[in-house]
Amino acid sequence: MSLSHIDLTDPDNFLSGTPHGWLREIRNEDPVHWHEGSNGAFWCVTKWDDLRSVSRDPKTFSSARRGTNMPNREMEKRMAEQLVASGGDDPQAAMASNFPIMLMMDPPKHVKFRRLVQRSFTPRYVEELAPHVRALAKQVVDRVAAKGECEFVTEVASELPLQVICEMMGVPEEDYQEIFEITNKMIGFDDPELGHDQNERMAASAQMFAKAMKVASLYRDDPKENLTSYLLHREVDGEKLTETEYAAFFLLLCVAGNETTRTVTANGMRLLIDHPEELQKVVDDPSLVPSAVEEILRFEPAVHHFRRTAMADTEIRGRKIRENDAVVMWYPSANRDEEIFDDPERFDVTRMPNEHLSFGIGEHFCLGASLARFELNAIFEQIIPRLRNPELAGPVRRLRSNFVNGVKEMRIRFEPEAR
Repeated sequence: MSLSHIDLTDPDNFLSGTPHGWLREIRNEDPVHWHEGSNGAFWCVTKWDDLRSVSRDPKTFSSARRGTNMPNREMEKRMAEQLVASGGDDPQAAMASNFPIMLMMDPPKHVKFRRLVQRSFTPRYVEELAPHVRALAKQVVDRVAAKGECEFVTEVASELPLQVICEMMGVPEEDYQEIFEITNKMIGFDDPELGHDQNERMAASAQMFAKAMKVASLYRDDPKENLTSYLLHREVDGEKLTETEYAAFFLLLCVAGNETTRTVTANGMRLLIDHPEELQKVVDDPSLVPSAVEEILRFEPAVHHFRRTAMADTEIRGRKIRENDAVVMWYPSANRDEEIFDDPERFDVTRMPNEHLSFGIGEHFCLGASLARFELNAIFEQIIPRLRNPELAGPVRRLRSNFVNGVKEMRIRFEPEAR
């Protein structure tokens, strides 16, 4: 069967949702598939076992060499032109080496940087935050419950993760909205409403770097118990982070700690609206909230893919991967692998076990997984009993992106809660 009709490089093909049908075709017909799209070429890794293997082998499949983004011919051409003018010869390698973000590091450097903040994301630390996070979740739902309708993304889904990560970073409250807006530009560079091209993404990065330096000025001489203070004053191999390393870390934590949980919250609300019988199960038995959250994560993960680059000639399922080939891991596909999950196309809030890979695995397992899980449980513990009989109140407007599985706008209505 030919797979030439599939184009995963065009964000337009994700506007109506993740193209699960295409991913299923690849997974069943050619699970390690050389994909030549309209804007790039790479290997697709679509099976659960293969995604785990690639993720756990950073010596063979690198995050540092050429970065973690899907190959993009237009961006590479523009960068190549800039580098030729300055004497360079490898645009993606230059991008990765000049942008010291933890996502684009391999061991041992990745491990050292991760240790700087790891203690602030452990289950034990998250448990200490639990009463405060629950209180914030209640406040978020308090603001909409009596209205009987809301724009769910901005009024509910974005609020809790934004407040929590900004508090953890020590960002002043008056800057929360600006962090939200910059984050939208950074993840929405393929969406004409949020940005027009990679240049706007870089401009948004510069804005976040400026914000990072403003926050640093608050704690450089007066450290507090927050992540910014840790980044400024803790050391890696006996040295403090450079300004660029600190700002890149600040950017990563603000974006990843805000956008992904927002996306899963919005996707989860849509799934519960689309599957009222599953929603009713959780209404009748609130103890199902944790398993419902895991099923939301499996069914519609926040991120579609991450890329690795082969460090040497190798093989996956007998397919010969050449050194420097791009290898793109598709999380929505692995999460619906028929060899791992029973009836994987069914949304089931009681599914147990549920070994989805939405947080990744191996070296780059999501640093904030424990915090994200807790935030999701806290917000749905408020939403499910209080926003009763929810339904869509207009068309869902999705983010134009083949990277983030995001929603820009989702108006809903529900039974108003008595004041």
